[in-house]
This record gives sequence, structure tokens and C-alpha cells, in this order.
Amino acid sequence: MRVLPNERMTPGNSEGTPLPESHGELPPVIRRSEFVAFSLAGLLLIAVVAVLYVGKAFFLPVVMAFVTGTMLSPAATFLEQRKVPRGLAAALIVIAVTAVVGFLVALIASPVMEWSSRLPELGAKLKDKLHVFDRPLALWRELQTMVGGSDGLPSFQMPKFEWVQPTLEFLSPTFTEFLLFFVTLILFIASWRDLRRAMIMTFSDHDARLRTLRILNEIEVHLGNYLLTVTLINVGVGVGTGLVCALTGMPNPAGLGALAATLNFIPIIGPVAMFVVLVVVGLVSFPTIGGGLMAALAFGGLTFLEGHFVTPTIIGRRLELNALAVLLALAFWTWLWGPMGAFLSSPLLIVALILKEHLLPADSPQLPQA
Repeated sequence: MRVLPNERMTPGNSEGTPLPESHGELPPVIRRSEFVAFSLAGLLLIAVVAVLYVGKAFFLPVVMAFVTGTMLSPAATFLEQRKVPRGLAAALIVIAVTAVVGFLVALIASPVMEWSSRLPELGAKLKDKLHVFDRPLALWRELQTMVGGSDGLPSFQMPKFEWVQPTLEFLSPTFTEFLLFFVTLILFIASWRDLRRAMIMTFSDHDARLRTLRILNEIEVHLGNYLLTVTLINVGVGVGTGLVCALTGMPNPAGLGALAATLNFIPIIGPVAMFVVLVVVGLVSFPTIGGGLMAALAFGGLTFLEGHFVTPTIIGRRLELNALAVLLALAFWTWLWGPMGAFLSSPLLIVALILKEHLLPADSPQLPQA
């Protein structure tokens, strides 16, 4: 008996009666060309990350200058509309920003230098205050011994202060990096209009030119609004921290407020670092642990209000940033470029979201619904 191609034989189907064909959707098959394309894209991404990591001394100042220059370009355009030459406006803006940064550094440097000269004394005071935790640690060791665990936690030892100089070297850029950033920033702001025109005219197609113009305009507007908004919010956090420190009797409230405003430019890590600083300074400065923690707890409440209500309400209206995306971007850029990478994480994420919105629009093919 000959069976037709569309017929299937079953034990109870001796006559070869055709069975209905299945109309269920087959799982998608990844073609070899798609696999090769994904592999090449992955290798390209790894190569780019490796180049950025190895060439940090060059790429970090340049990217920092490009991002900062894009943020400050609206101010240069404002001055240019007031008959100020673009080059002079760029120089004035950079000088003004440098003066503000220098003022903040001066406020922060004074207490830091004073405390660094007294590190052994302050470390001894902090160790005496932490003796209050000896009893809980002893109980914990006894509990571990009873349940047959390890020998328990080691006795508390104050860390050595040999990390101070390497930390300062890590945080402060070299003179060459600073000079490259400074010169690139001025030239970028002064020639931003010509750069925009060159990037737009690179494409011959009218739609591509229009899309490029919209992308550049949106990046400039969003980054400028981000810098202005975040700066005002961080100034408010700094002023609030200074007032809290003054009311609680903390030393150098102006310096602590300036440090809080500066660190708040770094998402997540900055407020946590400032909280630790307030805890340490409070424990060293006050005779009781409760008094030493007052400023830190008040700062924690202030940053909670700022992070959960003020910043999302203001920035969220302009460009919504997913919390997980912000965290991953912060972790990646901090690993790649250190503290300056942490500062750049949110602006670079904003640029990536704008590019995604214009290059991968919402009406592109989507995955089927589950």
C-alpha cells in the first residue's frame, strides 16, 4: 500500500486515512546568519569596552568634555543671542563653572585637611566609642560556639590610614587629563554649532538629516535641563545638610553641606558615602552615640524625601529613567571609569534612551503577546 505524503499511519488506521494537520505555531528557528550577526555584535561590544577601559586617560576627559559641553551649550547660545561672541561665551562659561567648583573644593578641603592631620587621634576616639558593641559581639561569638559554628567574629580593629594617599590619587585626575578636559570643553562649546551642522550634513537623505537634527536638539535640551535641575536640587540638599549640621552642633557645617551637594551628583553612591561621613564625624565629635547619629539620621530623611518625591516629580516629567537601568548604568560606568564615570552614568543613559526612541521607534515590530 502506498501512503501519500500528507497521510500518517497509526496502529488503528490501517487504511491510511489522512489525519488533520496541526496548525500550531512552530518555535522560531535562529538562522546561522543571525547567530553570526549576534556573535559579531557581542565581540564588537567587548572590544569597545576594552578600548574604553585601556584608554581611560584619553577617553574619559574627552567624553566628560562632550557631555558637559552639551549641557552648557544652551547657556552659550543664550549669551550669543545677547551679542556675545561664541568663543568668548564658551570661555566665560568654563571660567564661571571652574570658579564655582573651586569654591566648593575650598569649602571641602579645609575640614578635610584638618581631619587628615588628626587621623590617629580621631581613630582612637572612634575606637573608644565603638567599644559599646563589644558586648553584642561577645554574645554573638558565644552563640556561634554553642551551635558549633566558627570561632566567631574577630575582635574589632581600626583600619590603617595608609589608604588615604592612594584614595586621593584615585579621585583626583592627572594634570594632563585636566588640561585635555579643559581645552576640549572650551573648543567643543565654541564650535558646537559647526559640529551640529557637519553631523547633519553627513547624510544625503532628507529624512536622515531631519532625524539627526531632532536627536541632537533633544539631547541638548534634555541634558541642559538635567544639569540645571539636578544642580538646583543638589544645592538644596547641600543647604539643608548644612542647616542640619549647624542645628545639631556638627563641626564645619558649611564644608559638610558643600560635600553633600557635590556627592549628590553621583546617584546612590554619593548619598551613601555622605551618610557614612556624617556618622563617622558625629561619633568622633559627640560624647554619646545618640548625639553623633542625629545629623546622619536627619540627612537620611532629607535624601529619602529628595530621592523619592522631589527628583522623580521634577525629572520624571522630562525623561523617565528606570531605577534598574540607572543602577546598572551606575555600576558599569563606575567600574569602567571610577567616580567620574559614576557622574556620567545618568547623562549617558539619557543619551542612550533618546537614541533608542528615535532609532527604534515604538511602532517597530514587537514580540507577540503571551
